[in-house]
Amino acid sequence: MKRILAVLALICLIGISGCTPVEEGIYKEGTYYGTALDNYGGENNTVIAVVYVGSEGLIKSVYLDTTIAKEELITTKKALGQDYGMKETSKNKGVIENGAEWDEQVKNLENKIIEEQNLDWINWSDSKKTVTDSVSGVTIKINALVEAVTKAIEQAK
Repeated sequence: MKRILAVLALICLIGISGCTPVEEGIYKEGTYYGTALDNYGGENNTVIAVVYVGSEGLIKSVYLDTTIAKEELITTKKALGQDYGMKETSKNKGVIENGAEWDEQVKNLENKIIEEQNLDWINWSDSKKTVTDSVSGVTIKINALVEAVTKAIEQAK
C-alpha cells in the first residue's frame, strides 16, 4: 500500500512540476533597433526602440525613448523622468488617476508589447493614428513610438 501511495505521489509531483511545454515565439533571437521622427510642439525629436528577442523566439524586452531639448540641453524623456513635467497634464485629462509621467506611460506601452508579442492589438482613437486607448495608463501620442517598434520587430521576423 505504501508503494502505491508513493507512486501516486510521484505521478502527482511530475504532473505539477513543469511538464508543460515551453512556449515558442516567431522571432529570430537578437537585439533589434528601430527609429522614427516625432514632431511634437514644433520640435523634431528622434524616437528609438530596442527590442530584445530571446532564444525561444519571444520578445523579452522593449525599450522606448525620445530625444528632447529641455532648457538648452538635448536629453531624453526617460532621462528626465519626473522632471519632464507632464504628470499634472495627464491628471487633468482624467483618464489616469493622479496622472502619470511620460516615462511611466511608456513603461506601460513597453509591457503591453511584451505581453502581446506584437502590435496587432492597437486600435487608434483618432483619424491621424496618433492616440490609442488600447493601453491602460497611456494617454500620450504613440504613433512615432509604434513606428520605431514596428521597424525593430520587422527585422526580427
